[in-house]
Amino acid sequence: MSGVNPYIQQPDFVLPQKPYKITFLPADVTVEVQPATLPHPQDGLPGSLLASALEAGLDIDHSCGGVCACSTCHIWVRSGMESCNEATEDEEDMLDMAPGLQPNSRLACQCVPDGTSDVVVEIPDWNRNLVSEGH
Repeated sequence: MSGVNPYIQQPDFVLPQKPYKITFLPADVTVEVQPATLPHPQDGLPGSLLASALEAGLDIDHSCGGVCACSTCHIWVRSGMESCNEATEDEEDMLDMAPGLQPNSRLACQCVPDGTSDVVVEIPDWNRNLVSEGH
């Protein structure tokens, strides 16, 4: 199930105009996002952290298909939050159901960086069941 959730307010976001990097922890995988290749043909909003992770081969759990209808893609944005779109009230409502809520919590499917700074994301340990970590 991917696409748009017709029952929520659609977030405002700006796709990046220049390349930037996203580092996913603890996998320590860094991807360079190229604006020319956006939007990624994946789940979540175009250019979202979820779409970028999936494009890089990091399978972050997202039970609803990336339409802001669950909290399974909960992540922590460790740096670069200022470059991300603001969370909608619907996203915040979903985050209220997520374990380990922090001030820098976001749903990976709804968080779209604008490319003005690099971003570091931590995937909580309970959501690493599908993330392939290097050895």
